[in-house]
Amino acid sequence: MADSTTTAERRSKAGFDLTPPSPEQMHVLVANLDDEERRVLLEHGTERPFCGIFNEAKEKGTYCCRLCGLPLFNAGTKFESGTGWPSFFDPIDRDHIAFVRDTSYGMVRTEIRCARCEGHLGHVFNDGPPPTGERYCMNSVSMRFVAEGDPLPDELGRGAPEGETVG
Repeated sequence: MADSTTTAERRSKAGFDLTPPSPEQMHVLVANLDDEERRVLLEHGTERPFCGIFNEAKEKGTYCCRLCGLPLFNAGTKFESGTGWPSFFDPIDRDHIAFVRDTSYGMVRTEIRCARCEGHLGHVFNDGPPPTGERYCMNSVSMRFVAEGDPLPDELGRGAPEGETVG
């Protein structure tokens, strides 16, 4: 019988299963990526500024991880940062984001990854608007958008709350 604390530790406060995909599931997820998505999500690349499909998007809905479908940001937390990348000031659940020290290119930054599949999302900076003061600078190719009222992706077949809409 499974220990309930182990199960609880694998769920975010928002109720999503954060257990990493199995190697077989990961193989299927990766097979559905195009070259640019692979370069950014798996090799920690960055798309060029002002070219991402979500940079100027304003629709209501949820931005999810392109690889595993984990909900990351509500559209209401998106703001125009002027940087050329879609920016958000607060994730749906901080447990959905992994924060990793990044010292590449002679800089010290905080890389953000999907907490479930470890796909590279972008970086977070401390120059965002209130109330968090954070700017989650995202790559459009690291995300998929789900319009308000549409079901969230359940790429791993884990059931509720996967596939349900988030606030």
